[in-house]
Amino acid sequence: MSSSSLIPDDPSVLFTTAGMQQFKPYYTGEADAMKDFGSLNTVSIQKCLRTSDIDEVGDENHLTFFEMLGNFSFGGYFKKEAIELAHEFITKEMCLKIDYVSVFKEKPLDSARGESGGIPPDSESEKIWKKIDPKIKIKYAGRSDNFWGPTGKEGPCGPTTEIYVNGVEIWNIVFNEFYCEKGGKLKPLKTPGIDTGMGLERLAMVAQNKKNIFETDLFPKLTALLLVGDEETIRSGRIVLDHLRATVFLLSDGVRPSNKEQGSILRRLIRRLMIHSNLSEIKENLLLLSEARLVNFVGEVIGLYSGFYKLDKDAIVNELKKELQVFGLTLKSGLRQFNKRYPGMRTHMLVPGQPIEPFIIGQEVGKDAADLYQTFGFPVEVIRELLEKRLYKFDQKEFEKTLKQETEKHKEISRAGQEKKFGGHGLILDTGELKAGSEEELKKVTRLHTATHLLQAALREVLGFDVKQMGSDITPERTRFDFSFGRKLTPEELKKIETLVNDMIKADLGVKMKEMDYEEAVSSGALSFFRHKYPKMVKVYSIGEGDNVVSREFCGGPHVSDTGEIGKFVITKEEAISSGVRRIRASIKP
Repeated sequence: MSSSSLIPDDPSVLFTTAGMQQFKPYYTGEADAMKDFGSLNTVSIQKCLRTSDIDEVGDENHLTFFEMLGNFSFGGYFKKEAIELAHEFITKEMCLKIDYVSVFKEKPLDSARGESGGIPPDSESEKIWKKIDPKIKIKYAGRSDNFWGPTGKEGPCGPTTEIYVNGVEIWNIVFNEFYCEKGGKLKPLKTPGIDTGMGLERLAMVAQNKKNIFETDLFPKLTALLLVGDEETIRSGRIVLDHLRATVFLLSDGVRPSNKEQGSILRRLIRRLMIHSNLSEIKENLLLLSEARLVNFVGEVIGLYSGFYKLDKDAIVNELKKELQVFGLTLKSGLRQFNKRYPGMRTHMLVPGQPIEPFIIGQEVGKDAADLYQTFGFPVEVIRELLEKRLYKFDQKEFEKTLKQETEKHKEISRAGQEKKFGGHGLILDTGELKAGSEEELKKVTRLHTATHLLQAALREVLGFDVKQMGSDITPERTRFDFSFGRKLTPEELKKIETLVNDMIKADLGVKMKEMDYEEAVSSGALSFFRHKYPKMVKVYSIGEGDNVVSREFCGGPHVSDTGEIGKFVITKEEAISSGVRRIRASIKP
């Protein structure tokens, strides 16, 4: 069977994490394998994505994207045949020596403590292994190691036997004997089945006698470019290699960067690979992955896999370029703020001749990190890397605690704003307030108001960060935005600006408001309208959050909650209104 998409039909999981997922109905009896395949047995090479160990990627054997070799049976054969086939393949076809195998065996239940409902040990598998090779070493493990499934909240599952070569688990044979219900209760399957999984990358590592998966021929020529230097640089190179493969395959399966579900995972992968591709430079100058290098990277990955999978290089590169452009804005402002708070290494804390120990700042670092992440959109990975390089310890617990508190605070502000019907809006608008004669008109101008913020962000991205707002006016029918620029915009520039705004709308970015001291707001990089005189405390609206803030401006509101509410943004006219000042008129369509 061909590999299924990384986006499964099963709504209980975000990604395809195992080869058996496309076969779940055949284990439960909902589908008939003989009718559909003409056989009770199948094999596949399944592309998989798992993010549970994403923070471990960078070591010698963790990946997010991998290919899973599997053979499956829905009543055609069971334990004896599955174990015999596995042993034959590994020892005779691959000529590898098995270190040991593991079988399922839980600790005895304690009836005095009320424990009941245990699963009996898999003595049958143990006997089969001993019959094949009386000298084979067998280890025992319970549910945490030798019981697999289900994928999602419910489904087929069962005990496993695992095969280890060179200290690496390379083959897992699952005996699907049970169906796990949503509450966790197990009931026997009418027809037990076989589900095996063997990671291609791990098999290649042991077969090619390599120390880690990144040295195998399953990784492109990028290995020679990225896996050189000190330990930190090599770790970053591994992250790039892994995340790049995952990104290419997610994009080819139709996932697009966003703030929701699969899109949010893809966005995180893209931005991590962009950060780590130039990590040493980022720490000093914040250089992002260049477009030329990006195209080269993608080309290497596609060159390796194009004989097996249909991969559209142009579409993949275009999506990555869009994310690269938007991400660049957030990194620059974030680094400025970080350097203000932590201007250099703690050289005054070092003692000659003594080992260097991280200086634990405690709560303050956690709070600073949360502020940099939420207010300035600075990625957590970069914050942690920068802090540790400068010998500060990142306080993860305080970071998460502060982030949670700030999120709750934003929710309270939003609720209060709703109750007040967005009173006091329009601080940066030329007219001083939005024009709305009814609740319906207020909804229209509110959508246009947020779109105007996106327009200013897009103008600065396409035309340069010297572009400044010179005035604006919003009615229920259109927005009018004046800005400083010395020439007529080309049709290509207008199209690029319009597309960028619509991309930010499609990304469904959240819109948040934070009350700040005026000076603090200025130092945060928030844009202001020079003609307006602001009070000591001001409101700052940010569009996007975390590592995805695309706009931050002084503003009194109102705004939509998420950019996806805006609709399609259309530029209707661009013209000069005075020397060095241009005007754009635009509207939105449902």
